[in-house]
Amino acid sequence: MTDNGLRVRRVVTGTDQDGRAIVLTDGVAPRHHDFATIPGMSETLVWSTAAGCAVEAAPEDPTPGATSMVAAPGETMLKVVVFPPDAVFADPSFDPAAADAEQARAQPGLAERFERDAPGMHATDTVDYALVLDGAITLEVDDGETVVLERGDVAIQNGTRHAWRNPTDVPATVAFFVVGAQPSAGST
Repeated sequence: MTDNGLRVRRVVTGTDQDGRAIVLTDGVAPRHHDFATIPGMSETLVWSTAAGCAVEAAPEDPTPGATSMVAAPGETMLKVVVFPPDAVFADPSFDPAAADAEQARAQPGLAERFERDAPGMHATDTVDYALVLDGAITLEVDDGETVVLERGDVAIQNGTRHAWRNPTDVPATVAFFVVGAQPSAGST
């Protein structure tokens, strides 16, 4: 796999036997994936919580056991994604079938939501707070409506059909805080 250079430092706190706040771990978040078939794309699952979770003195790392990259109702996730320029997908060497297979392995629960007839378009029953950390990214919704988001901008994605596009020539890094919600009456 390629090394896209993004490794998220994660500091996890807890309490000791006397109830004092301590740092439990300080290091690179272990659940990251650099996409071999999509040069420049990288995703890190920084942390997640289960529905109804309690604050624990010394929580176990939930990221290695996560079976879906979509938060279920009452769950949360913090992910950081590096999006390469869209030109990567137009390169003659790009293999869409290999990319689909790698996404299915790396992004279970999310990959199967991508629409075959509209690359990148998808919807989840989540509320996503998307904070652009670096670069610029374009949010596309129905009918081709787009909004360009730059460093420091936030999009609140309320379970609607959308895609993320990067028409620039540099990668864009976005932090997603994802909250699992109940499906709406109109969702499938």
